[in-house]
Amino acid sequence: MAALRNVFPFLHWASSYKSSWLRGDITAGLTVGVILIPQGMAYAMLAGLPPIHGLYAATLPILLYALLGTSRQLAVGPVAMDSLLTATAIAPLAVSGTAEYIVLASLLALVVGCLQFAMGLFRLGFLVNFLSAPVVSGFTSAVALIIAVNQIPLLLGVDVSGTQFIHDILLSVAAGLNEANTITVVVGGASAAIIYGLKKLHKGIPGALIAIVLATASTWLFALSEHGLAVVGDIPSGLPMLSLPQFDMPMIETLFSTAAVIALISFTEAVAIGKALQAKHRTQEVMPNNELRAIGVANIGSSFVGGFPVTGGFSRSAVNDNAGANTPLASVISVVVVSLILLLLTDVFTMLPIATLAAIIFVSVLGLLRIREVHNLWRFDRVDLALMVATFCAVIFFGVMEGIGLGVLMSLALVVYRSSYPHIATLGRLPGTDQFRNVRRFDEVAPIPGAIIVRPDAPLFFANINALRDRLYREESKLKEPLRLVVIDASAISSLDSTAVQWLRVVAEYCSKRGITLMFSDVIGPVRDTMHAAGLFDDIGHDNLFLDTKSAVDAFEARSAGEEAQQHPGALQTGLVD
Repeated sequence: MAALRNVFPFLHWASSYKSSWLRGDITAGLTVGVILIPQGMAYAMLAGLPPIHGLYAATLPILLYALLGTSRQLAVGPVAMDSLLTATAIAPLAVSGTAEYIVLASLLALVVGCLQFAMGLFRLGFLVNFLSAPVVSGFTSAVALIIAVNQIPLLLGVDVSGTQFIHDILLSVAAGLNEANTITVVVGGASAAIIYGLKKLHKGIPGALIAIVLATASTWLFALSEHGLAVVGDIPSGLPMLSLPQFDMPMIETLFSTAAVIALISFTEAVAIGKALQAKHRTQEVMPNNELRAIGVANIGSSFVGGFPVTGGFSRSAVNDNAGANTPLASVISVVVVSLILLLLTDVFTMLPIATLAAIIFVSVLGLLRIREVHNLWRFDRVDLALMVATFCAVIFFGVMEGIGLGVLMSLALVVYRSSYPHIATLGRLPGTDQFRNVRRFDEVAPIPGAIIVRPDAPLFFANINALRDRLYREESKLKEPLRLVVIDASAISSLDSTAVQWLRVVAEYCSKRGITLMFSDVIGPVRDTMHAAGLFDDIGHDNLFLDTKSAVDAFEARSAGEEAQQHPGALQTGLVD
């Protein structure tokens, strides 16, 4: 039964459901369902699809995640980032809004879903570790800015050439400002002001829905569409028909790279939200590989209903949680709300202004700009800040796919660099204590005469062993007396590879020839096992391994005193030793 619950997490919360949870789930489900209607339509438009397909993507995918997902508050559905990536991938292949474009969007969702499900099945959730936080932040901020700028022509009623580059869009807007439609500007601006103002007033107020109602009513009452205001137009009613997207292997190969990026980015986004909610409630466990499978199945479901890639959304999940969601039943209720709209009320949205949908997107993506993170990274990690800014600029100037690819490459390069040059502390004794500390951090630390004590804070392997070698050479060159002792504090060394073993054997032989004592302290179990299996104990000497650095230094000083006594047998008794 436990294994079955791992595969179908809904069996766990459904079997232990408490009546006290129902009110919160209903409230949250209705609230998120209402929000999904304008957001789904807006994000479908951003993806280059007819607005109705955003509602389709808010039905079966959400229901499937509610059954298979491990987060109880995560609200899955269309999101801005996946929508832009969808448009980026398909726009060069088909005309926006056409039947071919819709098929390609569904096919992209299918490929994304299959990739995510396969990754979850083979427990490849760790792959998201290649997307470092600075890369994701830089990518997210750039995409948010691109999305926001893309809405400006729609808010002004200006036609621009199809491009994702900000400078091209702004130049086109500037050239066509004299053609801006005044009514469109007023409706779009008023919609944005209403959404933003109500959001600031209280996050629980459905500002987007209120803006849609007011804009649609005004358009109908004053016949604004006859004065150049673009509207959604006819929307088909009824639930989406289930159908398998047309398979086209050459097209799948074309979409594969974008699908892989969406799979990783959307999973990272969903798990980050789920983990944050988990930390808040402490009553659930978000399991990354299960989440991969659940979101993958949700995307496969989206492909069957004419949708596009979906994932967990920041804003909707926050609303879902704040509204009192206790279980995924809230998501099921949201699906019911959207389904009722599809069955009964699609005609209401015929006069919905496109500018209002653009305003919804514009205000929504402002929260994705990581301005505060720039300030935080400036204070404590400027290398990561540089990585974030570089990714941001790469996305802005070279394109979305190229930017994320370059960001990942730079992130991996940084990992290689940091692995090759780990932190290595040179230790000395704190006066009056048995403690050894970094000489660079404690001015009062006294070095041991004729000794080098180092602590590599990383596993030793082929990429960083030269860094340790160079440190030992530099420290020896600073000594004012001949080197007699080298102590390697191995407390932070978690593993040794064959290159490190070979190098340590060379060091042991070198020290032996020069009469230098080589000692190891605080060697952890796995490293001792490796040293024993490689025969290093014989090269170093079993009596040169110690539990801590103090014991190693004390043993060396005792041995030195013993050797001095043998050379001057009467010295200790007569006190004639200098």
